[in-house]
Amino acid sequence: MDLALSQSQLDGMRTEFAADPTKKIVQNALANQSLQEVAVDNARMTNLDTAVSHHLDDWKVTDQKRSGRCWMFAGLNLLRPSAAKAMNLKDFEFSQNHIMFFDKIERANFMLEQVIDLADTEIDDRTFVSVLEKAAEDGGQWNMFVALVNKHGLVPKKAMPETYSSSSTAQMNSSLQTILRHGAMRIREQAANGADIEQLRKTKFDVVSSVYNVLCLHLGTPPTSFNWQWKDKDNKFHRDGVMTPQEFAAKYVKLPLDEYVCLVNDPRNEYGRTYTVDRLGNVADAPGVVYLNVDMSVIRHAAAKAIQDGEPVWFGCDVAPQLHGERGLWDDKLVDFEALYGDMPSMNKAQRLQYQESLMTHAMLFTGVNIVDDEPTHWRVENSWGCEKGEDGYYTMSDAWFGEYVFEIAARRSALPAEILAGLDTEPITLPAWDPMGSLAR
Repeated sequence: MDLALSQSQLDGMRTEFAADPTKKIVQNALANQSLQEVAVDNARMTNLDTAVSHHLDDWKVTDQKRSGRCWMFAGLNLLRPSAAKAMNLKDFEFSQNHIMFFDKIERANFMLEQVIDLADTEIDDRTFVSVLEKAAEDGGQWNMFVALVNKHGLVPKKAMPETYSSSSTAQMNSSLQTILRHGAMRIREQAANGADIEQLRKTKFDVVSSVYNVLCLHLGTPPTSFNWQWKDKDNKFHRDGVMTPQEFAAKYVKLPLDEYVCLVNDPRNEYGRTYTVDRLGNVADAPGVVYLNVDMSVIRHAAAKAIQDGEPVWFGCDVAPQLHGERGLWDDKLVDFEALYGDMPSMNKAQRLQYQESLMTHAMLFTGVNIVDDEPTHWRVENSWGCEKGEDGYYTMSDAWFGEYVFEIAARRSALPAEILAGLDTEPITLPAWDPMGSLAR
């Protein structure tokens, strides 16, 4: 075969396509309708049951809008049922804007510390480029969420409500990226000229101060204290008085956040060992992001047991494959690409990770599971995309899809068997900064 495509080869493809009348029908359909609607298997979609045997949620879904804060929303959604119960409220939301503000400022500091550490590397070093690429991004991980709550506390939504920029972060993030990357340039230039660590950190602080100003302009100034009083669902008045965010979190975060560990399913790597991702984090002095890699059956069992015990489950997945957005459904064979294209290659989970076909892109909350003969058949999911799609914003996931595209959950240590817990004692293996196991934070 020749190096370049020849005209005769292209003509042959054209002739072959034109000779198939079915392709003409599909071509016309795709000209007027989305791929999802043309290729969806309606029988499979109809047969995917949405009722579950174990159902926890009776609250309204939240909406992250045009932001990448899914991991924060999922984390806060995990905490809010017990907080609402403690306050006798039908529904309650922590401020997502508040925790976002502190993630941005902490991440600016964290990113510039990486720049200082890598100041003597080549400008095109892949790790350094990865650090620059992640400047001011919205994504994050479970451990990063815990670090923010532990350090900065939480406030009710009305104490720091949403702004235009918290709900639509692109313009603000673009400005922050410019400030941070210019700061990285200054630090590298100073380091090249012999500046010591104190001088470099002085520059870092100047840049972080600029970031703080931009965040205040876009998101508002976070309260150091606020007056908390409310009427509960029985119309009874309550007053806690003036509280700090740390005091509010101490009183109304009812789950032991430090008790949770991240279980991941990464079939590229050895099970029963811990892993971390180089340069991944937000709060510089907080514990790092650590995953325990386990077989998918461990994640499935831990998630189902938590729901059966009355607690929702934070999880990370690759959200887009085989999703019907309007109906709020995931199934591994929901969209029949084979029938549409005639031939569609397939990969297993490990191969999809290796060839950049799959990675963690979204975090949500499991709030229900259907158990038949002690095994899950499908799962109920609280998304953070508003209430217009699915069942008032709640989605349904088949267990087959779960196995293929769910990568991570946060699970209580106390709920894990001893043989799984033993893996937490292993020294974490460091994956490179660009590894897909760090993708949720990007």
